Amino acid sequence: MTDRIIDAHDVAFFDLDGVIYLGPVAVPGAVQGIRDVTAAGARVMFVTNNAARSAQTVAEHLASLGFVAGPDDLITSAQVAAGVLAETLTPSSLLLVAGTQNLVDLLIEAGFRITTSADDAPDAVVQGYHPDIPWGLLDEAGIAVQRGATWYATNDDATRPTDRGLVAGLGAQLAVVGMTVRPRKPIVFGKPHAPMLDFAVAHTGAERPIFVGDRIDTDIMGANRAGMKSLLVFTGAHGKRDLLAAGPGDRPHYIGADLRALLEPARTATHEGHAWTCGAARARLHDGQIQLEGDLATMNGQLDALWALANLAWANDADPADALALLDQLH
Repeated sequence: MTDRIIDAHDVAFFDLDGVIYLGPVAVPGAVQGIRDVTAAGARVMFVTNNAARSAQTVAEHLASLGFVAGPDDLITSAQVAAGVLAETLTPSSLLLVAGTQNLVDLLIEAGFRITTSADDAPDAVVQGYHPDIPWGLLDEAGIAVQRGATWYATNDDATRPTDRGLVAGLGAQLAVVGMTVRPRKPIVFGKPHAPMLDFAVAHTGAERPIFVGDRIDTDIMGANRAGMKSLLVFTGAHGKRDLLAAGPGDRPHYIGADLRALLEPARTATHEGHAWTCGAARARLHDGQIQLEGDLATMNGQLDALWALANLAWANDADPADALALLDQLH
């Protein structure tokens, strides 16, 4: 049997939102897919930029959806932030935290004092995603940064995928504070920034890791920066247009409809003249126009065509809009 993608890797890191679940529901096929990845001999580790909930709470959520996962199978950006800050800041530093109780608790456990007022002259501001953030707390964070507090953020995701559609992520809350402290920007711990995946590799001892994600700007970029392979799946935030728009250092090694693509052979695209071929699909440049050929009636056929099209578009300056419109099973 042709080697599957997972056969070349000892640890598979998975983003959560948009890859494993969409809010309260599991992504179709994800529960069995994770079981099959584990059965293939790879360690499974869930890695999320969302700092709102504790690892224990997330593990309980996963278990309620049918996944086998405990707190030790999870890495959150809040955990990474607390760990890095414990090594960076003076013990018992005063922090203004604009995040959920989970982030507050982790920072207290790390030895820090906590405030919600800029008038207490905090040493640093730490922001983490909070679905019900009090506007006044964002005001206090902005004032504290204006007065000289160092500004940190667990992550900077602009959006979060849910079962109802995209919603604003921590990036939107950072932008509120950022409006008052331009041009300053926070120091960020989560993907695609180095601390998150460095922590993940150290935590698991991974030697041949792969990262599975639904976002180019966090999951794929982060994996590439960490020197690990990446799989982009189309169950969450980013889709076919985001793939084609990705720059040379931001492109995934593999694509798949969902995480079960790990259990399949890798798609490969070959180049001949003005055409790229993947499986039975072919993307060809003719008189400045891109033509797609192959079985576009199935998801697998469309994924082959997309991979051929992506490689063609990355190598040429032709407009892929008309060809993309033919891939109507991909968002």
